[in-house]
Amino acid sequence: MIITRRAFTAALSLTGLAALVGFPPLRLIADAMAQGAADVAKPVSLPDMALGPANAPVTITEYASMTCPHCAVFNEAVFPKIKTAYIDTGKIRYVFREFPLDIKAAAGSMLSRCIAKDDSGKYFAVTDMLFKQQGDWVMKNTTETLTRIGKQAGLSQQQVEDCLKDQALLDKIVADQKYASEVLKVDSTPTFFLNGEKIKGETSFEEFDKRIKSLLKS
Repeated sequence: MIITRRAFTAALSLTGLAALVGFPPLRLIADAMAQGAADVAKPVSLPDMALGPANAPVTITEYASMTCPHCAVFNEAVFPKIKTAYIDTGKIRYVFREFPLDIKAAAGSMLSRCIAKDDSGKYFAVTDMLFKQQGDWVMKNTTETLTRIGKQAGLSQQQVEDCLKDQALLDKIVADQKYASEVLKVDSTPTFFLNGEKIKGETSFEEFDKRIKSLLKS
């Protein structure tokens, strides 16, 4: 079930985000299309949120859902090590792309986009906050927690509400998700692409370290 504008708007207006705990996962259909580094590198509807130099020899692209517990664990345990060893030293470029598995994940991604606008550093900071507080806003107090996070970042109550009802932004997130599903064959989170090579599921820092060093030597 693709997140549609009608379903999202109806859910917000009729029940509120706090009542959406049981929204079913998306069932995305993949087509037999070519996959490669060029396909992965191509932003579709939304500009990429990335850290590290654009001309870095290695690019990691992560597809994640803000409600995915495995993504939260990766964000907490592995990403900081990659950032310290490779992003902060200018050796790799790290791209984060939204792949919402439910309505709440879409709402979290929308809030991150609204707060950050074109500031990738701010986007990663808000995304980190959402992952760390995942237990609060996913399982309970969704509206209150997202509103609080938005206000802490400088948005007003009205701006948070307007963000979560921004149909054009939702359409772009869904279009990018559809591209990832149909072209890149992403069907679960987290999914990573390391210079175009797909890596599915939670992956240790040691595994990334080995692969990155191999690519840097080549």
